[in-house]
Amino acid sequence: MKDLTAPRTPTGARPAPRMIPSEQLLGAQGQLLIEHQGERYVLRVTRQGKLILTK
Repeated sequence: MKDLTAPRTPTGARPAPRMIPSEQLLGAQGQLLIEHQGERYVLRVTRQGKLILTK
């Protein structure tokens, strides 16, 4: 049975991706550990203020 309460999108359209401010993710430390498919990654801010993801 189809869920009639779910929001509708045009055929083939994808919902907008979530947007989260980097400050909220990285916190005062300026880095975030991410686990993906059993591997650990670090997302951090460089000295130039750019984001870098390393394994």
